[in-house]
Amino acid sequence: MAIDLDLESLTLTEIIRLQNQLSQVLSKRFERRVAVAFSDIVGSTTYFARWGDEAGRKLQQLHTDLLQQVIKTYDGRIVDTAGDGAFTSFPKVDDAVEGLIDFLKTLSRENAARTREHQLNVRIGIHFGPVLTDGTMVSGDSVNLASRVTSTAEPGEIRLTREAFREISHPTRRISCKSQPPATLKGIPRPVELMIMDWRDRSVFPASFRIEETGEELALPDQDIVTFGRLIEHDGQAANDIVLSLPDKMQAKQISRWHFELRRRTEGLVLRSVSDALTEVDGKSIPKGEEARVRPGTTVRVARVMTLKFQGAEGASDNVEGTLLTP
Repeated sequence: MAIDLDLESLTLTEIIRLQNQLSQVLSKRFERRVAVAFSDIVGSTTYFARWGDEAGRKLQQLHTDLLQQVIKTYDGRIVDTAGDGAFTSFPKVDDAVEGLIDFLKTLSRENAARTREHQLNVRIGIHFGPVLTDGTMVSGDSVNLASRVTSTAEPGEIRLTREAFREISHPTRRISCKSQPPATLKGIPRPVELMIMDWRDRSVFPASFRIEETGEELALPDQDIVTFGRLIEHDGQAANDIVLSLPDKMQAKQISRWHFELRRRTEGLVLRSVSDALTEVDGKSIPKGEEARVRPGTTVRVARVMTLKFQGAEGASDNVEGTLLTP
C-alpha cells in the first residue's frame, strides 16, 4: 500500500521520529540471527593464469554446483557468488557445520578423480549473528565478519567465530574446536576470537610424520593428494609436496624422483606407490600402482634408506598394520 507522505514538509523532529519508527519496523520484520558462511577457492588466481579463463570458470562452477548440491540437505542456501567465493546462510550453526563438512568430504571424493593440477581446494569461515533478511537477500555486519574469518583459514580448514562456536550443540564437534589467539581483521573494529574445527577423525587421518633417520618431524599438508619424492621441481614447477632427502647423497639417490602419494579418501588416507623402487608399509611391499592404508602409527619404509613414522594430531601412534588394497 502506497503511503502519501510529503517528506519535504516534515520538521526535523518529525523526521527523526519517522526514522526511529522505520528502524523498529525494519528490525522486527527482517532482523534474524542466523549462521552465515563463506567458502573460498584457494589459489584460483594462479590457476587462471596457468590454465586460462575457461578452465578457471569451470573450476568456479564446480565449486558452486557441489556446494549447492550438498547444503540444501541441511537447509542451507547460496545467497550470492562473487569471483572465487560463495556466500551461504543456514538457520543454525549445527546445520552449517554438518553441511559444510559434508561438502568438504564430497569435494575430497571429487578430487580423487581429478589430476593434481585441477583439484579444487577451498577454505571456510562461519559466524553466527544478526542479519537483515527478507528470505532472499542477507546483509549486515555479520556477513562482512564471516568473509574476513574465511580469509584467515588454510586450505581445507573450517574457522569459526566464538559466537558460532557457542551455538554448536554436538559435544564431539565442540571438542574438535581449538581456540586461536584473537585476530585483527580488516574492517572489523575489535579483535576477533577464532576457533579452528579439526573436523577429520584423527584416529584415522595422520596429522604429521617423523623421519626416523634424521629426527625431523613434518606436518602433512591439508590436501587430497600429497606427493613424496626426491625431486624438488620439474620444468620450473614444484614437483613434490614433501621432498625426501638424506645427508648421505648416495643413499638419497636411491629414493625415486616421484616415489609415492598419499590420497585422502572418506575412510582415511591411502598410500599409492608410483615408483618401481621399494616402498613398504608396515613391512609389506607395495608394488607400483597398488595402495595401502596409512593411519597414525603406520611406518613407511622408502627404498630401504628412509623410515617415515606417521602420527596423530598429538603425535600419538597406534600399532596398526598397513592393509594392501587393490588398485
